[in-house]
Amino acid sequence: MLSRVANSIYWMSRYIERAENIARFIDVNLQLTLDRTGATDEQWLPLISVTGDAEDFFKRNQQASRQDVMRFLTLDKSYPNSIAACVAAARENARTIRETITSEMWQQINALNIMVQQVADDAIRADRPQGFYTAIKAGSLLFAATTDATMSHATGWNFCRLGRMLERADKTSRILDVKYFLLLPSPAEVGGATDIVQWAALLRSAGALEMYRQKHGPIVPKHVAGFLILDPDFPRSLTYCLLRAEQAITNLIGPGTPATDVLRRRLGRLRSELLFGDIDEIMAAGLHEYLDSVQLKLNDIDKAMNDCFFQFGPAAEPYMAALQGNQQ
Repeated sequence: MLSRVANSIYWMSRYIERAENIARFIDVNLQLTLDRTGATDEQWLPLISVTGDAEDFFKRNQQASRQDVMRFLTLDKSYPNSIAACVAAARENARTIRETITSEMWQQINALNIMVQQVADDAIRADRPQGFYTAIKAGSLLFAATTDATMSHATGWNFCRLGRMLERADKTSRILDVKYFLLLPSPAEVGGATDIVQWAALLRSAGALEMYRQKHGPIVPKHVAGFLILDPDFPRSLTYCLLRAEQAITNLIGPGTPATDVLRRRLGRLRSELLFGDIDEIMAAGLHEYLDSVQLKLNDIDKAMNDCFFQFGPAAEPYMAALQGNQQ
């Protein structure tokens, strides 16, 4: 497989997953502000803070109002992480590899792109825009299901899976960070009714509420964080995502290939930290600090992916040769 094709498959998958998770990201704040008495526009600033794009946002806007934040994260194509920009980029990557993906995948990504172009602007101006973000999540899930059901589970599919799992891990950590940044009216409310409502809304936006209740029952902040970080069976937890990403690398290269030592080491180290992590230690050290560290390590893994597989030219040749040798 050419580096260009592998790169397009990987980023097509990441962009679709990113659009879904940005929709979840906005939805968690919509849920929290609806459930919280006296919600103000200032409660939308955390969404910009945790993305690390505050500087970019305030170049375009004077304040973090609900409308401005939603427009920035949903419609602003000059902002590369907006839903509209991600879906458009995913479609463009898919267009360049039409011969590699299936017709059903292409049709689904086109349908999602058309839907965003036609209804996004009206949707975010509505009193209750949750339906639009639900449609984004459903379209992304349908694309993932179509990929798994119609694409051969070989080289291309493993790059697709890698992109999806690494992006999902990053965004799950950021959804958790939303709760950290949403300050309560007073410290006395920590553990109170408002706090519990917020944690439940967070679980709901991650699609995790029912599975969490089956495993843990009542909403307990420590257990919620542990479920989304350490649970090896829930498909949006950090641990699950890293386990599946590592499996995809093994499927691509096989064990013991020197060309991917840096990537394997970074991925394996983070996977081990998660698999053997303890939520009490994480909470004691600081949830936000822990999540920030995970996000930096995920960025390092993505850089190693680029160095191994996606550099165009001689630098990528030994890595792609190793991959091709393993697939023969």
